[in-house]
Amino acid sequence: MALEPVPYDHPSAWRGPEMAARSDWIVQLDEADVAELERALAAARRAGLGMPGLRRGDVDVPRVAAKMDGVRRMLEDGIGFALIRGLPRERYSKADAATIYWIVGAELGDAFAQNAHGEMLGHVRDLGADWRSDAKVRGYQTRARLPFHNDSTDVVGLLCLQQAKSGGESRIVSSTAIHNEVLRRRPDLWAVLHQPFCVDRRGEENPGQLPWYVTPCFTRFEGRLFVRYNRSYIESAQRFDRVPRLSRLQIQALDLVDALCADPDFAMAMAFEPGDMQFVCNYTVLHSRAEYEDWPEPERKRHLLRLWLRTPGFARLPPEYADRNADMLGWQAHPREPLFDLSEIEAELAH
Repeated sequence: MALEPVPYDHPSAWRGPEMAARSDWIVQLDEADVAELERALAAARRAGLGMPGLRRGDVDVPRVAAKMDGVRRMLEDGIGFALIRGLPRERYSKADAATIYWIVGAELGDAFAQNAHGEMLGHVRDLGADWRSDAKVRGYQTRARLPFHNDSTDVVGLLCLQQAKSGGESRIVSSTAIHNEVLRRRPDLWAVLHQPFCVDRRGEENPGQLPWYVTPCFTRFEGRLFVRYNRSYIESAQRFDRVPRLSRLQIQALDLVDALCADPDFAMAMAFEPGDMQFVCNYTVLHSRAEYEDWPEPERKRHLLRLWLRTPGFARLPPEYADRNADMLGWQAHPREPLFDLSEIEAELAH
């Protein structure tokens, strides 16, 4: 069936300068919210509940739950992102901050494994590797600049525990707006982005899977637009002989998306403060990060915690996503040995 070349009219089709001038995407935790989260933390401790077993409803957070219901609507049906501010990070150990973050995230949806090692709570920290030269390394394990991309589940969340010495700024862009602009400028390339692209699994394939998966960048399903974009992994999949070579039009389409992402009329910068929690819908927003310089002292190094969440509004996904979803289920059921020794980092989160 031929694609209907129409823009996607949706609140997630925003421009960077317009959104930077607004503040409705910042959700402020007040003193009563923080007190409620601290009571929930104490209740979880008394009950012996921790990560990843702690689920929505295990602790009582009605005030925070009401705010997070609003955040979920923003993610699923609104602008596609939110920043939760007001958690006094200095009051808590890393372990307690992580548990509070998990409680907040659980109000949005269930956590899923983020890599082949079955990590449910990811550490965004420089481990001294380079994702550009080592195919098994993921970008969040380095301090390098990360190009605009999205992750493989409904929502990605970040909690800032520790800022870098300099750099590391978060940037986001509306992939809905990118979709509409590609259609306006180059309908031919818009059609190309609906075609299948091979994407590198970066050594995280489960038994019986190919080392790449196949997905379009733009998909319409049940009236919704879904965008999946990671040019770095599309290009690294070219290392496999059985993967078709990128065509001239495919390269032009990727070039156009990258140019729009870099355009200050589309992208928006967002600085994290310790205690900030950013949540982003992967289907309507792309994110990136600037390169950063870290502190020499281990205890001061930049450290964010990451969640991959499934939210109720995305219970049905495009059939083209089934293959990648199988990856996460396989990671969760059969985790592998970690690529890096995270024992020192994980000890910081142990009670």
